[in-house]
Amino acid sequence: MTRIVVTGLWICAITVLSSFAVITWLPALPKPKAEEYLEGLIYQKLRPLNIPIIAEGSVQGYVMATMIFTADSHLIKGMGVTPAPFVMDESFRQIYGDGDLDFRNLKKYDINRRLEEIKRRVNERLGSDIVKDVMVENFNFVTRKDIRS
Repeated sequence: MTRIVVTGLWICAITVLSSFAVITWLPALPKPKAEEYLEGLIYQKLRPLNIPIIAEGSVQGYVMATMIFTADSHLIKGMGVTPAPFVMDESFRQIYGDGDLDFRNLKKYDINRRLEEIKRRVNERLGSDIVKDVMVENFNFVTRKDIRS
């Protein structure tokens, strides 16, 4: 009978010691990394813009532009509004009001300067450096006579 009691106590002691060893070694194990794919920059594609080009008192055609922007996801989470409408509005304003953009007299166009200006003004309107980059996916001009009614 004493053998069974001693064996039972021995098994209990081994179990307690092994549990203690696991608990003390556990903090030394590397912690699992957080899901980083939700962190950092997000890319958002905007719906296409149709911007009228007016010259000589009439519509000459439309610029069809699709814009993409990257933004800091940490800052967007803290905001109550997404920067997408601001990027669309500023893109429309920049292209519509650009005097250098003349499709009747084509020349090389500095799109990088225009994209930087869109980014700067959107960040200025939002009050922080949220938008990191603005990119162009599609930029076409369709003349008035090429439009199907």
